[in-house]
Amino acid sequence: MRRLSHFLLVAVLLAAVPHPAHPLTELESSQIRRFQDYLRICTAHPTPDYAGAAAFLLPYAASLGLGTATLHFSACKSKPLLLLTWPGTDPSLPSILLNSHIDSVPAEPEYWIHPPYAAHHDPATGRVYARGAQDDKCLPIQYLEAIRGLQAAGFAPTRTVHISLVPDEEIGAEDGHEKFVQSEEFRALNVGFMLDEGQASLTDEYRVFYADRLVWKLIVKATGAPGHGSKMFDGAAVENLMDIMETVAGFREAQFGKVKAGKSGPGEVVSVNPVYMNAGTPSPTGFVMNMQPSEAEVGFDLRLPPTEDIEQIIRRIKEEWAPAHKNLTYQLMMKGPVRDVAGRPLVTLTNESNPWWSVFEHAILSSGGKLAKPEILSSTTDARFVRQMGVPALGFSPMINTPILLHDHNEYLEDKVFLRGIEVYQHLIKALSSFSG
Repeated sequence: MRRLSHFLLVAVLLAAVPHPAHPLTELESSQIRRFQDYLRICTAHPTPDYAGAAAFLLPYAASLGLGTATLHFSACKSKPLLLLTWPGTDPSLPSILLNSHIDSVPAEPEYWIHPPYAAHHDPATGRVYARGAQDDKCLPIQYLEAIRGLQAAGFAPTRTVHISLVPDEEIGAEDGHEKFVQSEEFRALNVGFMLDEGQASLTDEYRVFYADRLVWKLIVKATGAPGHGSKMFDGAAVENLMDIMETVAGFREAQFGKVKAGKSGPGEVVSVNPVYMNAGTPSPTGFVMNMQPSEAEVGFDLRLPPTEDIEQIIRRIKEEWAPAHKNLTYQLMMKGPVRDVAGRPLVTLTNESNPWWSVFEHAILSSGGKLAKPEILSSTTDARFVRQMGVPALGFSPMINTPILLHDHNEYLEDKVFLRGIEVYQHLIKALSSFSG
């Protein structure tokens, strides 16, 4: 009943949103249909249909005269990385790479007002509902349709433009972009600049991301003497764990307070969130309630801006969050790169010292768009692997006046926002591929 009530409430609220009349041209209708066709290929984990996606995308790219290649970096050869190429007139120049991941997270159909893989286009609101509509199956279609428009206008790129469509981003990219950037195939592309996915903007300003936060996992384990549940004594395992939980909570509150006060963006602070706790002596009916256990542990999801003092955070963990004198030990797992090949933080400069930034910024303005203040993405994307190689990369998805619905129920993208994104990418691809600096 609760699920039904939730469904009805969402349906009523969404149906109440008016959609201005926007008759689609024949070209726009075909672009929306291609978007829907791609969305209907279920590439959600745990069993993404990569073969179906490749069967759709490769002929699509070939129909535009693009070169196509299929690479494999997994032993099972079931996770293709698709590489599409629009040759430039001067192949000696570093190339442009446009990236998108093929996979998506699962959906819970019972919470959706339309089936998540039906790609329903609501004529009343213009919304296309589907898992991956924002994250990020819109991008390959927008890239390819932008190239179609540029070709129709007679434009030829100076720099070669590559499009990488990669597997497994949603589960860490071990068999995707992480291995791709270490390969000879990647080095042969001579990439000078990359665009990857970003996020939707609630306002009329496009968001752009110059870095991703680092992903760490922290497990703290406590030990202590066991005892009767009624006994009060110092040094119990759970007591020691509760002490450090309070310390971590204080740090988290201070960091979150900066975001609440508007002093920092969500990606500019260190987030530390408990994700599990494990303690107690099991019994057939649950736990032994009159016994204090000798072991306890807690796991944290820890995310750091790449500009953070990493050594200072490690010292904090060792001295404050898991001090040995409290019978605490810890395991710290760092996922993905921490520094680039030159030992620098994984950031792309967004000032005049980076000529690619200037080209990007001017292209957005020439398209009639506005840019918000550049941000650090609070989560992670494939861009971190390219930045690791010293290649400048920006995260950008042209979605303005749009709620952020990635990984959420009822993920959608409005047709007018999707179509406007194609225009924006025409300006970006033209400017970036023509840059001669």
